[in-house]
Amino acid sequence: MSSPLHPRLAAVLLLAVLPTPAPAAGTAYELDRAGAFSVTTGHGFDFGTAPGAGAFYFSITVPEGNWRVTVECGGPAAGDTTIKAESRRLMAEGLRTAPEETVARSFLVNVRNAKLPPPPPNAPGGDTVLLTEREADSLTWDDKLTLEFGGPAPAVRTVAIEPAEVPTVFLLGDSTVTDQRHEDGAGWGQMLPRFFGPAIAVANHAESGETLKSFVTGLRFAKVLSQLKAGDWVFLQFGHNDQKQNWPQTYAEAGTTYRAWLHVYIAEIRLRGATPVLVTSPQRRTFDADGRIRNTHGGYPAAVRAVAAEAAVALIDLETASRAFYEALGPARASLAFADSGRDPAHHNNYGAYQLAQAVAQGIRDAGLPLAAHLCPDFAGYDPAAPDDPAAFNFAASPAHRRGN
Repeated sequence: MSSPLHPRLAAVLLLAVLPTPAPAAGTAYELDRAGAFSVTTGHGFDFGTAPGAGAFYFSITVPEGNWRVTVECGGPAAGDTTIKAESRRLMAEGLRTAPEETVARSFLVNVRNAKLPPPPPNAPGGDTVLLTEREADSLTWDDKLTLEFGGPAPAVRTVAIEPAEVPTVFLLGDSTVTDQRHEDGAGWGQMLPRFFGPAIAVANHAESGETLKSFVTGLRFAKVLSQLKAGDWVFLQFGHNDQKQNWPQTYAEAGTTYRAWLHVYIAEIRLRGATPVLVTSPQRRTFDADGRIRNTHGGYPAAVRAVAAEAAVALIDLETASRAFYEALGPARASLAFADSGRDPAHHNNYGAYQLAQAVAQGIRDAGLPLAAHLCPDFAGYDPAAPDDPAAFNFAASPAHRRGN
């Protein structure tokens, strides 16, 4: 007998199947007149928060798709606002306003639910992505566009939204890429939107524990393919979990099946007119006696590089960049880039994820991808061998913390 769904996960799936009326194009919400979120109004302050008591959330019921969001920051007092969307995706940071000044910022938020187009009668497949219990509290899979306003002094006047038909960068990968839902963890994928201008959407489909095989069997790749269109981009970063031989259902040997699976993904992406990009996995924080990072990924980074060459696919070598980043900090300070107050050697905190996102942005530029034209004007470039000083890294943490932190 199959186990029952987690109650909150069941609620997410139920909401996903309910019809959702689209707000009218250019719908604007004046936050000084807004109340608490309700299903009836379809918008409002969420999770028991409101302006004036630190970070607060504002949610709007919308259908899945890309949404252009324009936020007017400002208020009677000076403001300093950082904006995140859905599960802590960084959209804008350090928006400073003088008293009574207004500053507008536009960005794109990808919203999705777990539903799939149902397969024809008697055909294999499914009509719902197979979410895990750990995704029960994720804001990624519900029927709302949720904005988190934080920073030293969040000040917001209005929020306006409209549907946007724009190219999308889909991110496929594991826990080092995913939108981590709680402090102090972070994946580089949830920092990446901050480095794009308002003409590119980022859809982060990465999830903890995923492999090339499980991304197919869990229907996550089917979800991506159902939305993929010509002109989109798909970044693939797997390997952390594919190498686990103690997971026989999803283990893929580096020199054979792992490479074959990468070729399958590339073919499916190209079939739909989109562009695949391969990304090597960041290394774990494992120093040798000489202060150099040891390779804990075996032949997987080399396999990714080989497939990129064989298939003429752009490569972003995050494995090499992560080595340079950790070694620049050195054994005594590299833990400052990792989650669980540095006790986790594989997963990053906000600082570490932010650095790796910059390395990805630089990789886009170095690869000569047309996507580089859409990087934010304030992205001056990044050298992982000269990372930002962690002591000077000032980042607005989210209210959502893991239990015990």
